[in-house]
Amino acid sequence: MEDIRRWMPVAAIAPIAWGSTYFVTREFLPDEPLWGAAIRALPAGLILLALVRRMPRGSWWWKSFVLGTLNVGAFFVLVYAAAQLLPASIASTIMAFSPVTLALVAWLLVHERPNIARLAGAAIGVAGVALMLLGGGGTINMTGVLASIAAMIMSSFGFILAKRWNQDVDVLASTAWQLAAGGLMLLPVAALLEWPPPTVDGQAVVAYAYLTLIATALAYVTWFSALKHLRGDTVGLIGLLNPVAGVLLGVLVAGDVLGPRQWAGLTLVLVGIAAPLAFRRSPTSPLTAAARSADGVPASSGQRVHRRGVF
Repeated sequence: MEDIRRWMPVAAIAPIAWGSTYFVTREFLPDEPLWGAAIRALPAGLILLALVRRMPRGSWWWKSFVLGTLNVGAFFVLVYAAAQLLPASIASTIMAFSPVTLALVAWLLVHERPNIARLAGAAIGVAGVALMLLGGGGTINMTGVLASIAAMIMSSFGFILAKRWNQDVDVLASTAWQLAAGGLMLLPVAALLEWPPPTVDGQAVVAYAYLTLIATALAYVTWFSALKHLRGDTVGLIGLLNPVAGVLLGVLVAGDVLGPRQWAGLTLVLVGIAAPLAFRRSPTSPLTAAARSADGVPASSGQRVHRRGVF
């Protein structure tokens, strides 16, 4: 359990930061999703590249562009569009299903059989998010709904592929490469379809800086670091902190007031996250030893786990 205790706080940084993106995007940024995504991704990638001072080698050239598309380029555009087309409550509720999607993709790609307790916790968390955020009126834009669903599925595949491929490379370097690749792919598309670049005021500059440095560079490094050491369903469950952070930000910054229903939903989400992580997992597959090792439970005495062999 030591790795869980050590890496859970690291994993929590990303969803907490991402929980603020809907509010920041809607309140402070112009309505140009391609430029918004490019301005967020490319500077973050370049800053991390300056820190690692290393370019991709061999297969990491094409891997960087695959991950850059799934986790950055197309993903940022879809999230940005969803934030502009949907109320934050709807977009956050849809994305709350990501722990289940992430667990299923991890089962498919890296043979981590889903933990029933964590899937149950995810279901409780989704119910809590729905109770916390839904219930208001308003029109639901189906284009925004489809954008949110596509972003959720795309990022789940991207995150687990990164978990699989990051076993052979430094996380900081791979994060820099995919952010830079995603930003480079976005830049000409934004220039072609949304020229001229948006005019920004001082608030927008600060908002872009926050999204670039905190909600992108820092968040992605911590997220992929946690995925390298923990199971996908564990990290996905911690991702439910995303809507919690968004709601609390509304309370602290926008002056939102939570009623009994919202507090009950918030409690359900936190229970859904905390309760399953308190239990250890029993062996259920030939790959359990490696999976348990990745969750901080040591392999049996005398057994060495070759992590690269899992992938």
